[in-house]
Amino acid sequence: MKLVSIFLLCALSAPGHTEKSIPDSDRVRIAEAFRIADSVGETVWPGLGEAPFTVLLVTPETEFLIGHPYPTADFDSLGYDSFLDGNVYSRKRVFNTNVLASFPAVAGVPTVVIGQPKNTEASHSTRWVMTLLHEHFHQWQQSQPDYYASVDSLGLARGDTTGMWMLEYPFPYDSTTVNDAFSVMCRRLGEVLEGLDSAEFRHRLKAYLETKKQFKKILARDDYAYFSFQVWQEGIARYTEYQVAKMAAAVYEPTEDFRGLADYVPFARVATEIREHVATELMRVSLKKARRSAFYHVGAAEGIVLDRANSGWRRYYFESKFSTDKYFGLPSD
Repeated sequence: MKLVSIFLLCALSAPGHTEKSIPDSDRVRIAEAFRIADSVGETVWPGLGEAPFTVLLVTPETEFLIGHPYPTADFDSLGYDSFLDGNVYSRKRVFNTNVLASFPAVAGVPTVVIGQPKNTEASHSTRWVMTLLHEHFHQWQQSQPDYYASVDSLGLARGDTTGMWMLEYPFPYDSTTVNDAFSVMCRRLGEVLEGLDSAEFRHRLKAYLETKKQFKKILARDDYAYFSFQVWQEGIARYTEYQVAKMAAAVYEPTEDFRGLADYVPFARVATEIREHVATELMRVSLKKARRSAFYHVGAAEGIVLDRANSGWRRYYFESKFSTDKYFGLPSD
């Protein structure tokens, strides 16, 4: 399977010239993401530090490659950047300025390919940094030795060799029956999330898992496998954003440079924003309208709930891949 093809839709012909250096504000944001990952990443996810943290920043004229071990010949070296603690390379822009993805973009190395905040619709610099760390989590997923073979074994590609099926799988988003069951399931999950510390927690969790079983029953095998895959991959990445922001608020001291950005906001506010957004969406989400992105809210909420229901679940995240069901004690087939 070739994930690169998913993102070729974002590629354009290169403009005529390149910038000489990474804009200062972008250097500050990227350096902060590196520092946060080093400071709290292993606490949130033991092993995350083993993942590559290669970044391709896309600006209007230039792409800047940071921390790549062996860049391809189309990149020019800009030398070692002591602020970023890594070598920096540049080339004429290839990708759209609003790109936001992680894939083996350069010489097979999992790379975060990301536009600047103004082009990726980040509401502020702190949110952009958390998004970058979300994509870093995807780098960790993709760097697992058996990741690609395991994805192929799901059998969901249906002849597609480009990887586009991950975005375009024909899930029955428009089915009234599926929409109704999904809405009920999400509301039950929202109630669990709302009552994590209540005496009703176990009762609410049981009710949610029953609705999840019912949701599974009305879906074809492959459709449920696709839903589960997206919850496991994208939903838990969204959960990771929340946990990193929450941990950073508790133990991490942002640098003076980062605090000095005009649109800096505290990490605690970002953690609150993420959690409140997930909770709100669960109660009102329309699968027909939200499509695949609706599964992100399910996975994020499930991760938070699992921390209460089964605190050791993260230890076997890669041992039992592509479904969160086993983490809740549900059968996986």
